[in-house]
Amino acid sequence: MAESRWPAAVFDLDGTLVDTVPLIVASYQHAFRTHLGREEDEALIRSWIGQPLIRAFRSVDETKADALYDTYIGWNQDNTERLIRPFEGAAELLTALHDAGVTVAVATSKRRPQAQRALELTGLAGLVEPTVTLEDTDAHKPDPAPILLACERIGVAPERAVYVGDAAVDVRAGASAGLSTIAVTWGAGTGTDLAGAAPTETAHSFAELQSLLLR
Repeated sequence: MAESRWPAAVFDLDGTLVDTVPLIVASYQHAFRTHLGREEDEALIRSWIGQPLIRAFRSVDETKADALYDTYIGWNQDNTERLIRPFEGAAELLTALHDAGVTVAVATSKRRPQAQRALELTGLAGLVEPTVTLEDTDAHKPDPAPILLACERIGVAPERAVYVGDAAVDVRAGASAGLSTIAVTWGAGTGTDLAGAAPTETAHSFAELQSLLLR
């Protein structure tokens, strides 16, 4: 039987376990078209993924941030089922981790109902649940608070866990919390940004991720 390098693995959600990046980008663009009459650079939008929505909207237009946020949420909810996709290999990875006795958790900047729905629509509900979501902490990635809370809730010391994410903020938050980190390259982050965050390991496929997590 495979053995784990870490007793616990904490995952980011968007762009890491579920393929939501196209949905997120489209939701941002709809909000910008509606309230600003323009679209935003997609590379900039992708750099926001993993952080709270309202923070991104305030960085663009403080006076319209709330309206942008509300429009994003409405359009995202209406189009989630149409645009969300499962990542091939995600369910198999989570099953292998469970079989190896690894405790699995999710720490995400997504709100809890939306996180739960994403897992259900991609067939991952039952394999992992949203452990820490936007509502659970006042500070958010790259602050380590959400990941530290996830470790507390699953009863593992941070130094005995690994955080897996697709964005530089994930890597920085995990490292600040005292976890090992694995950057995955199939989500929102660019190779340059991920490398600049200095993850412990980098995975380019779910098969490679499984080989890093289990031996």
